[in-house]
Amino acid sequence: MALKLIIGNKNYSSWSLRPWIAMKAARIPFEEILVPLDTPRFKAEVGAYTSAGRVPVLLDGAATVWESLAIIEHLAERFPDRAIWPDDPAARGLARSIAAEMHCGFAALRRAAPMNLWRPVEPLAIPPDAQADVDHIAASWRRAREQFGKGGDFLFGEFGGADAMYAPVATRIRTYDLKVDAVAAAYVDAIHEHPAFKSWKAAALLETDTLAADEVDWPVVKRV
Repeated sequence: MALKLIIGNKNYSSWSLRPWIAMKAARIPFEEILVPLDTPRFKAEVGAYTSAGRVPVLLDGAATVWESLAIIEHLAERFPDRAIWPDDPAARGLARSIAAEMHCGFAALRRAAPMNLWRPVEPLAIPPDAQADVDHIAASWRRAREQFGKGGDFLFGEFGGADAMYAPVATRIRTYDLKVDAVAAAYVDAIHEHPAFKSWKAAALLETDTLAADEVDWPVVKRV
């Protein structure tokens, strides 16, 4: 039975991007079901799959899995040959730690700089607590790259679960021209050059639904 991934708007839904890009990068086939956010249809359709009422949701036969990190862990167990987590135990421990930190943390950055792929790249002044989040994330990226990233352009060399979790942050850094060091900037470039991310963004730029809460220039909506 084919896997099905229920997601929200590609322009705004950072949580949806994470398992979607993880599956694309790992060459795991799936059917995509996009349900527009903040609509009556969303509440009815997503509520049929999970009482959490949020996307993403993965349907895998009898298994229904929601929350981005839980989906990525499910995929790692389901497809152990796809190297979603690093083979080396030390690298895998760090990858899972920073992925979990991304899943539950950095609320200040999320509030100040929501994912918005169609906004032109323009500087945004963010509060100190959001900048502290950026600095902490950049430090984690540096550590991963320096210790385990020699085999490629991503945190642990090849693209994996940790990269999927941080892909939305890479978009925030670029969209709002947030200041990071050279290592983090190169990693942001690598995320944006990944074929799976390019495919997601191309689809995002075709969307028309607008969410005021994710438009920092509201009531102006800036589009590339």
